[in-house]
Amino acid sequence: MANSVPMALDGLGTFLDRRSDDLVQMTTEHLIVVALSVGIATVLGVGIGLLVWDRNIGRSVAITTAAIILTIPSLALLAILSPLFGLGWGPTVVALVMYSLLPIIRNTVVGLREVPAPVLESARGMGMKPSTVLIRIQLPMAWPIILTGIRVATQLAIGIAAIGAYVAGPGLGQFIFRGLSSLGSKNALNYALSGTVGVVVLALVADAVFILITRYTTPRGLRA
Repeated sequence: MANSVPMALDGLGTFLDRRSDDLVQMTTEHLIVVALSVGIATVLGVGIGLLVWDRNIGRSVAITTAAIILTIPSLALLAILSPLFGLGWGPTVVALVMYSLLPIIRNTVVGLREVPAPVLESARGMGMKPSTVLIRIQLPMAWPIILTGIRVATQLAIGIAAIGAYVAGPGLGQFIFRGLSSLGSKNALNYALSGTVGVVVLALVADAVFILITRYTTPRGLRA
């Protein structure tokens, strides 16, 4: 047994060479489904946050609802969504959007509420309308916190997207599930390992991209 893992990994290089096209395609699909889902969740989450940040009941309802959705096991949610949206991209995107909402809504609310009161009072004193204050003052100052929420949502989506293979969803989860379903076969470990490492690498790359985005989109006065 001690030699089983090294033996199984002996053919990893050959496996990757033969499956490189499939691996590239699945990695691309993984990136697209995550980018699409987080993009939709960002529009919805920031929009909801803008609507409820100064309303106690609305804020509590929005955050609590998003938090409850996040507690639903991903396999169960995908199973519930598949009769409604079929197999493949549909249920995967919907599930990822739902799971991505909490960090985006919460960070949008927190970011807007943490803008110092004196700053808001000064803006109003200059004759700015509430909508102008929100767009020109609060949003830029809240942006680093909002972006952190999007960053967390992206990391979450990258991991959960792999489970989308349960309903024939796109991405690297197909390799992982193929490996798990063929345990004991020659390439089972290679499939599972390739998919898992691919997901980890994507998460690290995405995190680095968000670090750069944060650096170049945060107003100079707010940079640490």
